[in-house]
Amino acid sequence: MSANNQPHPDGGLDSGPSEATADVSPVEHPRATLANVAKRAGVSASTASIAFSGVGSISEATRERILRAADELRYFGPDPRARSLRQGRSGIVGVVLEDRVIHSFRDPITIAVLDGISQELGNENGGMLLLTSTGMGESSIQSAVFDAAVFLGCSPRLTRSIEVMRQRNIPMVAIEGQHFDGVLSVALDNREAATRLAQHVYDLGHRDVAVVTLPMDAVRELRALTEVIVADATTAVSMERLAGAREVYPKLGGYVAANSSSDDGFAAGLLALGGAGGGWRRPTAIIAQSDLLAVGVIRAAESLGLRVPGDLTVVGFDGARIEGLSDHDLTTMVQPATEKGRAAGRAVTELLAGGHPPDAHFTCTLHLGTTSAPPA
Repeated sequence: MSANNQPHPDGGLDSGPSEATADVSPVEHPRATLANVAKRAGVSASTASIAFSGVGSISEATRERILRAADELRYFGPDPRARSLRQGRSGIVGVVLEDRVIHSFRDPITIAVLDGISQELGNENGGMLLLTSTGMGESSIQSAVFDAAVFLGCSPRLTRSIEVMRQRNIPMVAIEGQHFDGVLSVALDNREAATRLAQHVYDLGHRDVAVVTLPMDAVRELRALTEVIVADATTAVSMERLAGAREVYPKLGGYVAANSSSDDGFAAGLLALGGAGGGWRRPTAIIAQSDLLAVGVIRAAESLGLRVPGDLTVVGFDGARIEGLSDHDLTTMVQPATEKGRAAGRAVTELLAGGHPPDAHFTCTLHLGTTSAPPA
């Protein structure tokens, strides 16, 4: 007996699904067009277009008739891709983040910068498209549709990304990146601020000091800081903050964190404080290149039974509001993150309007908290 001739409950043979009961794929109706809507509403295509674009004048009764016809035909408006081709604009600004978006969304400084950008984008450029320098396909910086690009200087691939944008002839703004011709700069005094922070630690009397840096390049793993890594570094913020601290501590060594997070700071802090034998001396102070890293270092110190600042001074950088730090007021360099973002947003808006905005420069302020004190 074949598979198509199975016993039927009434004793007969079931010869398979009949034409009446066979599965039938739903018919896909062609997508309605603006011309279809205009015909149904009894108006010209140009009049129907006004109802959706808002550019031009028609009566409210005509607009309602057109929108009702569109609703009946399930027409949801002109294809935005076609409109952007006609106008030469997409109304979107691409913001290029670090390798993984998840790390950016866990960083309060990045969130503040993005908020600042969005505050300043006008109605014509109100959308932000978040990209990474490693994105693929339609989400890559080579292929995604946007009118201007904003780069965050923590990216280790900034040079390559800017070369791609130059080929696409897209206006660019770099936040805290190294200087590039034709790229508007929103700068922060990372080197000078790091020098002031290190000088504060030095003035307290600390001589055995270590650093926990942000990633120095595209390698995302915890490593001892070596001169080879420093020489090959491609991340501007990390390089500048290290160079500033080394103006006070020329031989400053330590560890490179895998990412800017409290967990990565914890891992680096354990290594910096755990000792290596052979005459090693535990540092009395650790300079962390971000507040998130500093929080992790404090957790590591406390897990080893060390008191902050009694046994160990810990200083950070950014001035971020960090959850879980209620027992400490972190000594840190406070940067105007939201203002940086707003400056980038204003610059983008002016560039797209054909203007020539100047570069912007911001400075940090030293916040003296309760995590720094003279060595015991």
